[in-house]
Amino acid sequence: MATITAADVNKLRLQTGAGMMDCKKALTEAEGDFEQAVDILRKKGQKVAANRSDRDAKEGLVIAKTTTDGKKGVIIVLNCETDFVAKNEAFGNFANTILDLAIAKGPKSIDELKALPFAGNGVTVGEKLIEQIGVIGEKLELSSYEVVEAGKVVAYNHPGNKLATIVGFNKTNEDSISKDVAMQIAAMAPVAVDKDDVDTRMLERELDIAREQVRQEGKPEDMVEKIAQGKLNKFYKESTLLNQEYIKDSKKTIRQFLADADKELKVTGFKRIALS
Repeated sequence: MATITAADVNKLRLQTGAGMMDCKKALTEAEGDFEQAVDILRKKGQKVAANRSDRDAKEGLVIAKTTTDGKKGVIIVLNCETDFVAKNEAFGNFANTILDLAIAKGPKSIDELKALPFAGNGVTVGEKLIEQIGVIGEKLELSSYEVVEAGKVVAYNHPGNKLATIVGFNKTNEDSISKDVAMQIAAMAPVAVDKDDVDTRMLERELDIAREQVRQEGKPEDMVEKIAQGKLNKFYKESTLLNQEYIKDSKKTIRQFLADADKELKVTGFKRIALS
């Protein structure tokens, strides 16, 4: 039987993040073979993942970051089952390592992100995720990955990391301006930049709701469409970024706020993710 030293156990613990006893058991089972011990721990993660597949992973972290040139922003969501795990430093480090990989490698989808090598240790992000399920003992999911590219992109992480936004602009601007817009998006949750950007299905749904409300109010049928369109204008003011009231000055819309700063400044797109 191979002799398992404390140094071997510690080396495996540092690489995998597994507990000391789990590492010792894995090395013992592998008869001191380090790579086999890693595989044993990963398989344990797969077993835990299978056992917890029906659990809800609604807690976690939403984190955003931009590239050093400020022309690309990324948001990821790493979910877990409990807030206790979400607040754990190791979990936060894991999430930020994934985010840094996304920033550095620029995958085009969440599947491409999961296929990236993780920290040069021979496993992919997806495989590391399964491994960490075994270490932590909770269901984990990399559930969202969003990207915005533009002349300037700014990221905003709301305290607590349950909400983040990234917003793109057509040109460089004062950091205070772009940050205020990013915070506006976080606070007011617009569904689109402007009226013409709203999804047609969403518009039709809003109109259907408005028509039904008008009918229930007892208005004549020949007035229904006109009144419903009026309600739609209210929806635009509340739910499209450029037409929303600026949270720091209700006398201005975001469109006016931007025009006051620079008449050529435009918002090209944004992403907002919040844990429900």
